[in-house]
Amino acid sequence: MPFSIPAEYCKGFSLPKFVFDPTQLPVTGLAGEAPVAPERLIPAALRARFAQTLPWEEEVSDEGRGMTGATLRRASVLVPLVARPEGVTVLLTLRTDHLSSHAGQISFPGGRAEELDSSPIETALRETEEEVGLHRRHIEIIGVLPDYTTVSAYRVTPVVALVQPPFELQPDPGEVAEAFEVPLGFLMDGLNHQRRVFELPQGAGRRAFYTMPYEQYFIWGATAAMLRNLFHFLRA
Repeated sequence: MPFSIPAEYCKGFSLPKFVFDPTQLPVTGLAGEAPVAPERLIPAALRARFAQTLPWEEEVSDEGRGMTGATLRRASVLVPLVARPEGVTVLLTLRTDHLSSHAGQISFPGGRAEELDSSPIETALRETEEEVGLHRRHIEIIGVLPDYTTVSAYRVTPVVALVQPPFELQPDPGEVAEAFEVPLGFLMDGLNHQRRVFELPQGAGRRAFYTMPYEQYFIWGATAAMLRNLFHFLRA
């Protein structure tokens, strides 16, 4: 899916937006860290980890470069860890092709904060129910990850939750083309984290990002970056 980079992301703030297809960019390397141990990826261990305060280092992303706090809008996403009997999975969505931003990309359920939202957690819960029909009675909030600044000028709070099946989803056809799950163990393995780079036009520099292709799904950009931070957090 071709993706548009807005002018604000380009050095000097004078270049028009341009379009590139991240799936066609070569892999420049793998992150390569060892996977998070399976015993750390079960619900009890995930709860325990978020209850701890341990030193860890979040990854610095190129995506928010040049963005300033005054121009950023608030948003939240839910990072839904589904407690399946065969192993925890991550619930993700494929956005519809006609959306004005990030069309056709894979993302966490979530969106922009509204005035009536009491907290970033409330934003994540409300948006998740609106987008995929997942009711909050199935959701156990276990923690949050550091805010992430996106190329579209949002400061996003990733809210991490355990989701208890069985549940039924009702994706909003105006926003979500598909909801699907990926094994958490696959996403928490540095050998599955690819590095790619794109060159900005007119010699304006280059930007690096991560991709995590899984079967027919191409996970990249902000979603992959937030998963990288979850990976670092769980490895601490």
